[in-house]
Amino acid sequence: MGTGSTSTNSIAQITASDCLALFKSKDLSPVEVVKDCLARIDTENAVFNAFCFVDFDGALSAAQMSEERWLRGAPVGPLDGVPTTLKDLTLSRGMPTRRGSATTTCDGPWTIDSAIASRLREAGAVFLGKTNCPEFGWKGLGDSPLYGITRNPWRSDLTPGGSSSGAAVAASLNLGFLHQGSDAGGSIRIPASFTGTYGFKPTFGHVPQWPASVLPTLSHLGPITRTVADALLMMNVISGNDPRDGHAGPRHQYRRDVSHTIKGMRIAFSPTLGYASVADDIATVVANAVEYLAEMGADVTEVDPGFSDPIDVMETLVFAGFARILRTLNGSQIALLDPGFLKAAERGLSLSLPNYQDAQEARANLKARMNEFHEKFELLITPTVPIAPFEAGKDVPDPRYEKWTDWSPFTYPFNLTQQPAASLPAGLDTSGLPVGLQIVGAQFADSTVLAVSQLLEKQLGLLAPPNNAAK
Repeated sequence: MGTGSTSTNSIAQITASDCLALFKSKDLSPVEVVKDCLARIDTENAVFNAFCFVDFDGALSAAQMSEERWLRGAPVGPLDGVPTTLKDLTLSRGMPTRRGSATTTCDGPWTIDSAIASRLREAGAVFLGKTNCPEFGWKGLGDSPLYGITRNPWRSDLTPGGSSSGAAVAASLNLGFLHQGSDAGGSIRIPASFTGTYGFKPTFGHVPQWPASVLPTLSHLGPITRTVADALLMMNVISGNDPRDGHAGPRHQYRRDVSHTIKGMRIAFSPTLGYASVADDIATVVANAVEYLAEMGADVTEVDPGFSDPIDVMETLVFAGFARILRTLNGSQIALLDPGFLKAAERGLSLSLPNYQDAQEARANLKARMNEFHEKFELLITPTVPIAPFEAGKDVPDPRYEKWTDWSPFTYPFNLTQQPAASLPAGLDTSGLPVGLQIVGAQFADSTVLAVSQLLEKQLGLLAPPNNAAK
C-alpha cells in the first residue's frame, strides 16, 4: 500500500472520506496516515496543546492491523484505519480519562470503553489519543487546572472555545479526521465556531452516552470535523441504541449524498434570538451566509422564536449537576479545583427542590414553545457565538461580561430543548477570524440539519487556519 500518487505531504489536507477511498484503492496505507498524524501532533501540540494524551504505540499497532485487513480486502468496519480522537471526558480502554481535573489520578486501570468509544473501536477507528477540555467540561473555554491552556490554531494567543477545545483544535489542524466532542451547553458548537470547523450536536438520545454524564439530560455526544461529510460518516457509526443508556433511541441512517434542493423550505433567521447582542462584523457574515439559502430557493423569514433568555433555567440544572461532583470530593481535592467550577458547584449546593422543579417546568415550556415554532419553520438559523475568539486563559473577554455564559447566548437554549444543532463555518470577521452559523432543527430532524449544512458548505467553502498562527 502507499505506492500511489498521494504523498505524506498531502495527508494533512485530506478528509476521512478521502482516506477510506485511498485505503480501498491501496494508494494509501493506514500506517502512513497514522505516522503522519502522530508526527504533526508531536510538532503542533507543543504550541496548541490540543492533546492531553497521545497513544503513539497503540495507534501504530492498530494502524498496522488495519493495513493488513485492507491488503486482504477485508476491512473490519466503515472506519477501518481512520485516525480518530476522544475527549478527555470519555472513558476508553488503554488511555487515561482525567476529565481535565487535578482531583483525579492517572492510576487507572483503564480497562473499560464508554459506549461511544466501543462503537468507534468496533468500526475500526484508530484512536490517536485524548483531547483537552476544561475541568469536568464545565465551561465554554479551553483551559484546565490539570493540562493548562489549549490555544486557537488561527492565533495562538486566543482561546479556541470549549469545552471540546482540543477536539476542535485537532479538527482545525487535521490531526486525525474524526473528533468526538460533547455538548451540554454549547461545548461542540462554540469551539467549532471559534476554530472554523463543523460541529454537530444531534438530537438528545441519538448517540448513546454511558457512563452517564453528570448532566444526564443536557449532554449530547457528537462529531467535530473539517467537513459535513465526515460528520455524517461518524454519525452513522456512533448513533443508535445501547442497553446501558436508558435515554438512547434506535439507530439512524444519515444520508451522505444530498441530491435534493431546499426550494420552498421554510427557514427562520433570528439574528439575536430577541435578546442577544452580536458584534456587527459577525452579524454581517451570518446574514450574508443566510442569503445563500434564499438564493437556493428557501423561504427565509427573519423572526425570533419568541422566548426570553433561559439562562436562569440552564444554570439551575447545570449547577445542580456540578454540586453532585463536589459532594464526591474531599477537602484536599476541593482545594485543587478551578475556582470558577467551585463557585458554580457551591451555587448548586444552595439550590432548593422547588428551585429545581421550577426550572424543569420552565424547560418543559421552552420545549413546547420550540415544538410549536417548528410547525411553522423547519429550521432556525442564528449566529453560533456573537463575539470573536478572545485571549486564551480568560473566561470573559472584557468587563461587559461577568461569566462565560454571558457571551454564549445562542447555544444553551437548544440543550434545554434537546434539539439537533450544528455550527457551520460561515466566513471570517474583520480580523480574519472564523465565524460560525448555527443551524437548529426540530427535535429528531437531524437529517435536515445535516443536509442543509452540506448544501451551505458547498456555497461557503471550508476554512483553514493560516500556516503561521503563532503570535
